[in-house]
Amino acid sequence: MPVAAATASLALPLSAAPHVLHQTLATCAAAASPALPLPAASLSGLPEDFLESIGQHLALGHDAVSFRSACSPWCAAAPFATFEPLLLLPFDPDSDRVGFYCIPEKKVLSKTLPDVHGKVACDPSCGWLALMDEAMSVTLLNPFAGAHAPRVELPPADEHVAATSSSEHVSRVHGRWVLHPTNGYGDVDTTGKAIKLEDMRDAFFCEIVLSAPLDAVGRECVAMAMLGCSTEVAFCWVGVDSAWTLLDIKLEFSMGSIVHC
Repeated sequence: MPVAAATASLALPLSAAPHVLHQTLATCAAAASPALPLPAASLSGLPEDFLESIGQHLALGHDAVSFRSACSPWCAAAPFATFEPLLLLPFDPDSDRVGFYCIPEKKVLSKTLPDVHGKVACDPSCGWLALMDEAMSVTLLNPFAGAHAPRVELPPADEHVAATSSSEHVSRVHGRWVLHPTNGYGDVDTTGKAIKLEDMRDAFFCEIVLSAPLDAVGRECVAMAMLGCSTEVAFCWVGVDSAWTLLDIKLEFSMGSIVHC
């Protein structure tokens, strides 16, 4: 059976992926090439052109999400650039479930992402989520790149970034950021109050925008962050810099968003 014929015969829902889809693809691939090795413990042993052919027949929705989440080669075979965008819905940081709204299907797709637990999202960029925890550490995650997708750590935020972001004095106590408000007499509250996870975005990194997808081969990537109560921005070269660089853009008003053109 030629590969094209095997692909065309996959007019079945892929919602059972990865285990049902794995079995189906293995059967089709074996028919197309009897000598093809089919590793039992891996989903990544199928030919690239075969996966790309299947990816071209997928409609956005649960099928595409399940296919891309199987492993990195399957993710690469069905780039989201060919689909309508998914909308990230607000999620509970005490859970590991994230919802994405599919516009064509007009329904919510739910996905388990253990990495989001205990974090808030600083808005997605180029298909990657920027996840911040209570220590102001930021991790970049592609939610559809499979279970073994790389997690990219951005430089840790330091006192300079924190001081620039906040209109009040802040300090780090036992790994947590503490806000020290000033009263009407100019006295600083030395005890302070720990900044809650749900308030981290308003206090520090409101938004983080990437200049390019991190999986774009040969392309350097800059991450730029919009800071809480500041007209300055912070940026870093992803995977290169060990600290954020502050840039005073000399605006007389606060920013609403960062757009990469």
